[in-house]
Amino acid sequence: MAHGHATGVGTRADQARRYALLPLRIFLGVTFVYAGLDKLTDSAFFHATGTGSIGELMHGVRDSSAIPALVDLALKSPAGFGYAIAFGELAVGIGTLLGLFGRLAALGGALISLSLWLTVSWQTNPYYYGNDLAYLMAWLPLVLAGTPFLSADALLANRRRLRTP
Repeated sequence: MAHGHATGVGTRADQARRYALLPLRIFLGVTFVYAGLDKLTDSAFFHATGTGSIGELMHGVRDSSAIPALVDLALKSPAGFGYAIAFGELAVGIGTLLGLFGRLAALGGALISLSLWLTVSWQTNPYYYGNDLAYLMAWLPLVLAGTPFLSADALLANRRRLRTP
């Protein structure tokens, strides 16, 4: 009965390791849901021009981005790009909070963060003042570990195990 293994509970250290990524998952999930909703409810964001618009932002960072061609692609349809980012952030945030397709949601979050780092915050100097790179790094543990606890993924995995003879 050493360390509680006989009861199937595990040690406190085992429990702490099991849930170590939960605060990061909650933070990233809430932040991305908020970011998506913030964009979707901002009347100026989806315009091609004007203060606070995605078009103005993209024009402003075009020449200082790591990949100007990516900005040019976004500028072909600023509203479409804005909606893609907003709905992408919303899907990533909800998937992360629910733990539904956790690795895929985290990969989506990492890709959004990577694209924003290479475009919007690339010129930030020194680099550690920009938050998109930090978000990219924060997503990587969830890409690697997924959402195996307190998640829809865990419920689905348990259902599959129970049905398998």
